[in-house]
Amino acid sequence: QQTTEVAVGAGRGLLGITCAAPDTQFWFPGASTASGRSDYVHLTNPDDSAAVVDIELYGKDGPVASDAGEGITIPPYSSEPVLLSTLTDAPQEDLTVQVSVRSGRVGAAVQALDDKLGGDWLTASADPASDLVLPGIPKDATSVRLVVFTPGDTDADLKVQLATPPGLITPAGNATVRVKAGMTTAVDLGAITRGEAGSLVLTPASRPVPVVAALGVVRGEGDKQETAFIPATRPLERRATSADNRAKGSTLSLTAPKAAARVKVTASAGSEGGTPASKTYTIKAGSTQDIAPPVPSGLKGPYALTVERLSGGPVHGARTLEVAAGGVPAFTIQTLPDDRGTVAVPRAEQDLSVLQK
Repeated sequence: QQTTEVAVGAGRGLLGITCAAPDTQFWFPGASTASGRSDYVHLTNPDDSAAVVDIELYGKDGPVASDAGEGITIPPYSSEPVLLSTLTDAPQEDLTVQVSVRSGRVGAAVQALDDKLGGDWLTASADPASDLVLPGIPKDATSVRLVVFTPGDTDADLKVQLATPPGLITPAGNATVRVKAGMTTAVDLGAITRGEAGSLVLTPASRPVPVVAALGVVRGEGDKQETAFIPATRPLERRATSADNRAKGSTLSLTAPKAAARVKVTASAGSEGGTPASKTYTIKAGSTQDIAPPVPSGLKGPYALTVERLSGGPVHGARTLEVAAGGVPAFTIQTLPDDRGTVAVPRAEQDLSVLQK
């Protein structure tokens, strides 16, 4: 986990990002080249040979014509930031960014910086799917913007629901959204949570069509506003971890969109001392629950939270971290996909006959 506090200027506030595995394809709905916004795609090559990357942009009218994003070479063991506004002449308020790797593999993330609304890291959406969950909308969010894109050649009709503490509800005026093939669609949901924990659940309204999606979330009013992003995230199959938590300001948001689930939350010792603590929670089907996570006794320094699914249906989660920053509600949100911290070990038996072959 990397957490950065920016005191003034573009992107002022709290920016956070978790480690992610390198890959060959990424989708970032929610990027922008609008006036006052500076978005950079950071490309990192972890290997000992060069990687070649293509960046394609999709706006409200479809693909954005540009050759500048083709064939970008990332040297071994290095990182390159690419300013999105250099890839297009016309400003676009809502963009979907596709990062495709021709050779090698890279890690990728978008750093979104706004002159007035702060900023944060926008991580990749889960792979295109017909059912998506975007967990962890803060209950005091003053503005929520949904950005959706379908990479195929078929339009998508999506049913929009909000998973709240009592259960699933349909937001007034936003029961469905139509996403044209190859075009980025944005919907202003306003203060959708209305003081309660919430997560957005997207399902097919008719036939299933794979899509990617992300939320832009704003907290605060006037010149004291801050931004964070929530991409669609994979379910937590066994275990997920959030590394940088503080004694105050950390909130876990857990969603069980289909069936009730039991989860165990464990707080590690702090970086400078403390005793681990655990607690078990039950998340009702179709609901979102905000949890003030357990804090290690005698805590000194930041600590990690590990969320384990013990039983029941799929669970999606996010962690919100808040800090005081001169009246600005500085915050950052990281989703909690499975950390793939366990592997299947094949059963092996001794067979000395192989020495005779």
